Amino acid sequence: MARMNRPAPVEVTYNNMRFLITHNPTNATLNKFIEDWPFDDGAPPSNQIVDDWLSLVKIKFREEPGCCIAVHCVAGLGRAPVLVALALIEGGMKCEDAVQFIRQKRRGAFNSNKQLLYLEKYRPKMRLRVKDSNGHRNNCCIQ
Repeated sequence: MARMNRPAPVEVTYNNMRFLITHNPTNATLNKFIEDWPFDDGAPPSNQIVDDWLSLVKIKFREEPGCCIAVHCVAGLGRAPVLVALALIEGGMKCEDAVQFIRQKRRGAFNSNKQLLYLEKYRPKMRLRVKDSNGHRNNCCIQ
């Protein structure tokens, strides 16, 4: 039986967010994953998956600062990077920067033009922007 050559898991860190992009879990590691939202390979996620994903990200990083969220798909090159990119974009990163940032760490990421087009057209609601102690979004710093 031929073994598929899969890239090693990589950590992507931005502001207070940490993600581990990996290929599909094994039976031994499946219990470490708390949610499973399948969508078609090469396709963008549904609005419901995006909302559920961003809600999970917001809650996990608020409740467990410094934690790392593992995100998987079959090879860890399409759907998982798209979800991480959405979180980075919602956290304030530009789409192009998010794609490049993830590709620097995960060569071959974003293997579908449909997914890249989806990210380019995605309009963030800034749901994951970090707020300062006064409740203001940290958009800039004047010194």
